[in-house]
Amino acid sequence: MSSQDVLKNASTLASYNVLLQMVFRVLTFLLNAFTLRFVSKELIGVVNVRLTLLYSTLVFLSREAFRRACLSGGSGKTRSWRQVINLLWLTLPLGVLWGVLLGCVWLWLLEVPDPQTVPFYSPAVVLFALAGVQELLAEPLWVLAQAHMFVRLKVVAESLAMIAKCTVTVVLVVSASEWGLYIFSAAHLVYTGALVLCYLVYFLRFMASKEATEKSFPLQSVGDLLPHTANGEPLVDWTLARLTWSFYKQSFLKQILTEGERYVMTFLNVLSFGDQGVYDIVNNLGSMVARFIFLPIEESFYIFFAKVLERGRDVKSQNQEDVRMAAEVLQCLLKLVLVIGLTITVFGYAYSHLALDIYGGTLLSSGAGPALLQCYCCYVLLLAVNGVTECFVFATMSQEEVDKYNLVMLALSVSFLFLSYVLTWWSGGVGFILANCLNMGLRILHSLLYVRRYFLSSPWRPLQGLLPSPFLLLALGVSAVVTVVSEGFFCCDSGWLLRLVHISVGAACLLNVLVAVLLTETQLIQFVRTQLLPRYRKKHT
Repeated sequence: MSSQDVLKNASTLASYNVLLQMVFRVLTFLLNAFTLRFVSKELIGVVNVRLTLLYSTLVFLSREAFRRACLSGGSGKTRSWRQVINLLWLTLPLGVLWGVLLGCVWLWLLEVPDPQTVPFYSPAVVLFALAGVQELLAEPLWVLAQAHMFVRLKVVAESLAMIAKCTVTVVLVVSASEWGLYIFSAAHLVYTGALVLCYLVYFLRFMASKEATEKSFPLQSVGDLLPHTANGEPLVDWTLARLTWSFYKQSFLKQILTEGERYVMTFLNVLSFGDQGVYDIVNNLGSMVARFIFLPIEESFYIFFAKVLERGRDVKSQNQEDVRMAAEVLQCLLKLVLVIGLTITVFGYAYSHLALDIYGGTLLSSGAGPALLQCYCCYVLLLAVNGVTECFVFATMSQEEVDKYNLVMLALSVSFLFLSYVLTWWSGGVGFILANCLNMGLRILHSLLYVRRYFLSSPWRPLQGLLPSPFLLLALGVSAVVTVVSEGFFCCDSGWLLRLVHISVGAACLLNVLVAVLLTETQLIQFVRTQLLPRYRKKHT
């Protein structure tokens, strides 16, 4: 597969992933708004913070390292997929092990919620751990789909699973709200079960089709999806296994950085279950754009960089056309996420209070809710830049560099936990976001230094993507001032008419920013139109 084909497929994957994440976040958004009317904020805090942390920790520590290693380098036809499948099935026993260990911690070492407010905690812990193990059954199929660019499969499978989860949640919340945590446990089991079923059905049908033969798909039968050996071939590719181990050591640290605030809330009890619920709702609301735009871009273009560039080799010893393409794509991605992040920061500050009041009423808009969301909008800008830079760094680092970076991640993890604890005692939930901002800034600095060093001996300077045009910066600055003044005059306690005036002011300012982007960021617009918009791109191929 040529570099252009890889770029085209990665761009299509990013586009579909953005669509998928948008569906996810909208459904979760509506689901939270609905359940707020039927269950307590304490119950939401236990589900969205503690139990979700159990599930995400189990799944992340069981599969993330395997995903990164098995999707690194090499095309789908040149590697031994039998060895890759054998390696990926190790995620299942690893998940069972983590499920037992984490389940014991969640049941016996952590504070148990009041059974009158949050009933059925112990069974819920077991069921959430079981849901995580169940999802790992689809891991070999997920990696196969990503490696062979089955771009629509993930969208369809996860969308159907999410719809099933939302349906079960709504029905049980309305008809049997006294079931407490059983409602969310059952819904999560349905989600992971539906996900596994979708992947399994797809591959069973695909392997029996003519398309699989025409594309020389490396697996022909159900038996090929199961772990087995062949004469004269090792059980696993030991080079790949060592790379997995390097990523695995890093996964502990990355998980702490990713879910650090939840670990602090869960293990140090710095916030009550009710305050955890409010923080998590605000966090989910603030991260909607980050998750349905930035994360899909990071996941999809990690595959692009890993396939186009050779891990551990310097720029001069690689195909210069591939290096040029990678540099241009990186520059455009940096400019894209920077523009989006700056826009969210500017407009999010002036519209946080209004958004929370519409979404959850005084439960969210009173107290620390608006300040939390305003701080999170600033954090989104750092999330945007870090996602793209680390995507490139992890796709090109050698195994030795990955091992060295583990030490950096260790230092960042320790500092993050310390800062989270101190800043939370000082400023409540806002302290979590401030600690995240400081650590994210350090991670960005490390990645920027790596990227600069990587391209130093080449004529390309992709970090120029972090320099927006002066006219765009002026438009954003004027919008920031105007919307803050508008909030002071029109929002949010004087009725809906003045609220609509405030919204109209924001819409006019946003339109000016978009015009500034269209007029000054022509290279970025061309990249989005030709690579990230599938319909438009098809007209150019």
